[in-house]
Amino acid sequence: MSKKTEIGAVKGLVGGVCLSLGLVSGAGATEGDVKVTPLGSHDGEFCALDRAMVFEDPNGTRILYDAGRTVAGPDDPRLGNIDVVLVSHMHGDHLGDRRIKETNAGNCGGPEFPVVTLPQSNTVDIAVKKQAKIVTGSEMPAFFAAKLEAAGGDSANSMLVRFGAELDVGGVAITTVPAVHSNGVSPSFLTGPLAEYLKAAGVGASVGPPTGYVLTFSNGLVVYLSGDTGITAEQKLVVNDHYGAELVVMNIGDNYTTGPKEAAYVINDLIDPKAVIASHANEPATSGGKLKQGTKTALFRDLVKVPMHVPLSGRTIAFNGDGGCTAGCD
Repeated sequence: MSKKTEIGAVKGLVGGVCLSLGLVSGAGATEGDVKVTPLGSHDGEFCALDRAMVFEDPNGTRILYDAGRTVAGPDDPRLGNIDVVLVSHMHGDHLGDRRIKETNAGNCGGPEFPVVTLPQSNTVDIAVKKQAKIVTGSEMPAFFAAKLEAAGGDSANSMLVRFGAELDVGGVAITTVPAVHSNGVSPSFLTGPLAEYLKAAGVGASVGPPTGYVLTFSNGLVVYLSGDTGITAEQKLVVNDHYGAELVVMNIGDNYTTGPKEAAYVINDLIDPKAVIASHANEPATSGGKLKQGTKTALFRDLVKVPMHVPLSGRTIAFNGDGGCTAGCD
């Protein structure tokens, strides 16, 4: 039995129970929904270097995805409690080689990142202060275990989940799926002779391939986080056919990852979710909280056949177990 079939059966049982109790889902109700809150550089906007999102399960488990540079460290008041940190790959704009000091500094197309976090990272700083688990795939867990220990944290909080496996953390099932992208660790994250050698050679250290994630929340919602990737066969065979993802966070930035046309193909023809949140657009996509015409994000919205949600920083979007938006919808 595929995970998709298994989850569907559970949802049917839960739905039957709700009907027998006279409960009505939807209608704007958010209790029991998964809440998604983007944490970007400028309040109420979708800006060029925005990557970070917080997912909150109905049971209270909070997951930070790709902290990057737009979270103001572990004391950012927008973070709250964080139980799990996910990292799609090791590039500085996702791991966080530097970060904002406060929101709204600089402009949406060119945010200011005055705080340098090297040789640690924004990700590790947050995980240590929050005592959160860092869950990654590939060969990344060993790197994070060493970084956590060096920062005074617990190396055991770096946890591995391989492609095809599943790890339950706080009631949320986490698995990794393949992504097609580079994943070198910059020498700036390293110390000692190896860092100097790699820097002189102009190369980075290898920690294996990057990953995407599939998250199954306690309300049954299945979410695919693409990470930086191109089009892959697994988006159809694994993300859709096996897991049945209903909500997708899709990178659309072009050049470094899928562009809006390629991303729309993934959504329309490979995964066919109920909704999609644009991500990693590499552009100031909004002004005054409104999507600007002529942007890659606007093109992506026009090409996809499902509702597309713009990740405005600090604005929470809620989804029920079937992928329907119940609050904060565009």
